[in-house]
Amino acid sequence: MSEASLPFRKTPDGITANIRLTPKASKNAIIGLNRLADGSVVLKVSITAVPEKGKANKALLKLLSKTWGVGMRSLCLIKGAKDRNKTVLIDDADGQTFQTLSIWAQTHVTPPGEQT
Repeated sequence: MSEASLPFRKTPDGITANIRLTPKASKNAIIGLNRLADGSVVLKVSITAVPEKGKANKALLKLLSKTWGVGMRSLCLIKGAKDRNKTVLIDDADGQTFQTLSIWAQTHVTPPGEQT
C-alpha cells in the first residue's frame, strides 16, 4: 500500500490521521479505508456513542488508542469536533509511529475501492 493510499501524513507536530466517523452505529469498529471525491483517503470508523457533548469524539480516541496501542495522551482531535470528517494528531516521539501505523493499515484494513 503506497503512502498516497493511507489516511496518515507526517507533519512537524507528529502524524495526522484523516477519519470519517459514523456515530450511533451498532458497534465500535474501524471499517476500512475510503477515497473521498477530492482524492484524499480516510479511515472509516463507526462508534456507538451519540454525537453530543463530545461523546462520539471521546469514544473515537479511545478506540484508536486501544487499536493502535498508543496512550490517550498521544492522540488529539485537531479538526472536525462537530463534523463527521475529523483529523487526529498522533504523537510520534519515538519516530516509529508512522511506520507502525502504515504496517497496521496494510494488515488490518481494506484498501479504498475494495470494500465489500
